[in-house]
Amino acid sequence: MGNSSSTFEVRVTREFPVPVDSAYAAWTTPELLMQWWGPLGFTCPVANLDVRVGGVSLVAMRAPAQFGGGDMFNTWTYTLVDPPNRLEFEMRFTDANGEAISPADVGIPAGVPDTVPHVVTFASVGEGGSRLSVTEYGYTVEEARDGSQAGLDQCLDKLATLLGDGSTAAVDTRR
Repeated sequence: MGNSSSTFEVRVTREFPVPVDSAYAAWTTPELLMQWWGPLGFTCPVANLDVRVGGVSLVAMRAPAQFGGGDMFNTWTYTLVDPPNRLEFEMRFTDANGEAISPADVGIPAGVPDTVPHVVTFASVGEGGSRLSVTEYGYTVEEARDGSQAGLDQCLDKLATLLGDGSTAAVDTRR
């Protein structure tokens, strides 16, 4: 997957003081994903995961009261599953039943595509640590990319807390 001159990518890399298997499990185990998915202040009340090629996971983020308290649903349709090294999936905004809707239907600003390809990689580093890299593709305006970048950074801050709060700071490699 790659970008063209007309799209923007989100790229974030973090290191955690846990083995690769633990970092991978945080993305593939419902009880773990529910503890960190969503920006700061948001919760994850739904994580119905089907992590296999062709499988579709349904996840939800619940906004805090000051942002209306509503649920925002996504599906992740897996195109590659290589435990514990790599996940590739296409994210779509959906209703509570997993039926695709336009990002605009849930108040997402212009520039976020209907389908956002994701590549998540996991690698061993140091003595029992892991490196996580997440790339999202297809944003058509920088503001949409920047909003997604901020949300992903906050999600990974929460993941760092879950995995022992020993992560290094985000590496911003925006293009």
